[in-house]
Amino acid sequence: MSGRVLVVGESLIDVVDRDGARTRHVGGSPLNVAFGLGRLGIPTVFATEFGDDEDGTAIAAHLASAGVEIERTDAGTRPTASAVASIGPDGSASYEFDLDWEFSRPPVVSGIQAVHVGSIGALRRPGADGVLALVEALPAEVLVTFDPNIRPALVPPVAASRELVERYAARASVVKLSDEDAGWLYPSGDAVARLLERGASIVALTRGAEGSTLHAAGLVVDVPARPTVAVDTIGAGDAYMSGLLAAVLTAGIPTLLGGRLAPADLASIGRVAAVAAGITVGRAGAVPPTAAELERGLRAVGATAGAA
Repeated sequence: MSGRVLVVGESLIDVVDRDGARTRHVGGSPLNVAFGLGRLGIPTVFATEFGDDEDGTAIAAHLASAGVEIERTDAGTRPTASAVASIGPDGSASYEFDLDWEFSRPPVVSGIQAVHVGSIGALRRPGADGVLALVEALPAEVLVTFDPNIRPALVPPVAASRELVERYAARASVVKLSDEDAGWLYPSGDAVARLLERGASIVALTRGAEGSTLHAAGLVVDVPARPTVAVDTIGAGDAYMSGLLAAVLTAGIPTLLGGRLAPADLASIGRVAAVAAGITVGRAGAVPPTAAELERGLRAVGATAGAA
């Protein structure tokens, strides 16, 4: 890689309620993506907001453990944001948030090879206006990836959110969204077609345990989920996103964007993303794989495919 990755978005503390017992973990979708990239050995800068409090200290230490550099986009005068995550019997998580997003001090983008934005940070105003302006002003050679990761209670109504999503998609080469995101944004069922039409080169649609489908111009590739015993789904989609972006960067896929992708390219990056997500689902909390763990997981998937 010739440069670093910049991730922009929210940091928070996940208060996880499991069977009546509460534990606290560092979280936030973009934070999880930045942390996942760092654990995969990708030089990463994370532009975010958190308070100068005990929770903020925990966030800074968590990111530092993965070698992620932090750029603060606020003064740290508000308390660190939080989300209560309730874990269901099947391991699924539902959330309640206490979060504001200002983005009053945009990060430096010189020396950045790729920018990832998503979730509350990309869609919740007033900060989202600054994030969108930053993305739309990036030089053409900077790769942009985007994951809307919709939290309906914290983002604008569906029509306004859809407009923002499509503006990001017009600049993003890679868009990842869950089937739930797609259904909320596009009840008509044409999410993938609309985002490709707006300008995205790759759209990855995830369906949890049913795997994912990667779409590009004239190409559709199904990628199975990595078989695993689910502990919880916290951070699974974010691990998928960090794996997807790492695979795109390390495989040199940006040079192929713009209609020159082959099915094998989509299958390869989708497999990396699926294995990263599967490893994360198999343990409690948002703990994405290291580069070594991901490599072992990919070898295991390859061995299984060869045996079949």
